[in-house]
Amino acid sequence: MKRQASARALPWSKLSLSTVVLAVAVHSLWGGNAVAIKIGLEAFPPMWTAFLRFTIAVVCVVLWAWFRGIPMRPQRSEWWWLVLLGVFFSIQIGLMNIGFDHTSASIGSILMATNPIFAALWAHFLIVGDRLTRQRMIGLFVAFLGAAVVILQSDRMDGPMAVGMGSALVFVSAALLGGRLAYAGHLLQRMDEVRVVLWQMIISVPVFGVVAIMSESIQWEHVGPGPIVGILYQGIVVAGLGFMLLTYLMKRYSTSVITSFNFVSPISGVFLSVLLLGDQMTWHVLAGVVLVGTGLYLVARHVNN
Repeated sequence: MKRQASARALPWSKLSLSTVVLAVAVHSLWGGNAVAIKIGLEAFPPMWTAFLRFTIAVVCVVLWAWFRGIPMRPQRSEWWWLVLLGVFFSIQIGLMNIGFDHTSASIGSILMATNPIFAALWAHFLIVGDRLTRQRMIGLFVAFLGAAVVILQSDRMDGPMAVGMGSALVFVSAALLGGRLAYAGHLLQRMDEVRVVLWQMIISVPVFGVVAIMSESIQWEHVGPGPIVGILYQGIVVAGLGFMLLTYLMKRYSTSVITSFNFVSPISGVFLSVLLLGDQMTWHVLAGVVLVGTGLYLVARHVNN
């Protein structure tokens, strides 16, 4: 057990070049997820988006696990922890999709990129050797300031909803995502990453499906190549490939080290939002990107040192 803990505390400077490239690629894909969600929401409401996305992702992960011969059935002692993770997962994704439905992709991508703030806070208590330090807290505070700038100035972009409610929901989702990643990192110390990724999705899919059927209707007149590609990107690239790669890295390195690479995500998300959706590069969007990216970079740099 001590050997495993020391491996998970491996500093940023010990990461191989291929691992760094992989971590940057994963978080760049997450930046594109904001654009994919907005495009998908044109036809598929929030809960339908979540249901379709993770149904596709479950199929992808099951096929990959079957091909690799990885056991997918949880052990008896694992069920409770996985159910709790699945509930956490359902709430976080639901809030994120609802929030994205009432804010822009660029603002949403910046706010979702703050999840390492909360991942680091939770990892401090849940994961052996993954501790907060003064310099890391400074970096996280700078990132939090970036999120505050975006939330306080986004009310104009959120329409009639008071005080940027869509942005606020996305920010709450980012906080839950950070907690979920830290909790998943804790579980990865005792169980295989495939079961952690797979069962949080399996547990959430029926929840999303029931809520979608009861409260939402697909806008069939808007179903076309764009929304379909958006759903496929979320399901195959992000929820399938992205989650597997992220948990693979978290299994082998410190959770806060890997999530600190998220400074790439708001840059990628805002760039793609402006390029593909025509979002405006306002001063508070730019300030949010700079502050969030700088804060998370300081966290990663400190770990490197």
